[in-house]
Amino acid sequence: MQYLLSVVHDSPDAQASPDETAAIDTFNAQLQEQGQWVFAGGLGYPDNATTIDARGAETVITDGPFAETKEYLVGFWIIEAPDLDVALKLGTAGSKACNRKVEVRPFL
Repeated sequence: MQYLLSVVHDSPDAQASPDETAAIDTFNAQLQEQGQWVFAGGLGYPDNATTIDARGAETVITDGPFAETKEYLVGFWIIEAPDLDVALKLGTAGSKACNRKVEVRPFL
């Protein structure tokens, strides 16, 4: 089963420190070695987001994130894990590596 590990941050500075970057690289290598890596990436600042709402008769395009909040997504991993328990352990390791909160959600 695949899971999304969303990295949640609450500071205007989203850049990882050199120590955090090294720990993230190590975590990524472990995921790859264990066959649990699918994809990962960092995201730009929420200020650089554009939200599109095409649910109505007219499309509305708005600069900025869809929600005004202190916390925002700064990166993510997509992993393979046999069950939620394993995904939660990997999420815990990812949180420690990047020094940020991580939300774990299964793909449908």
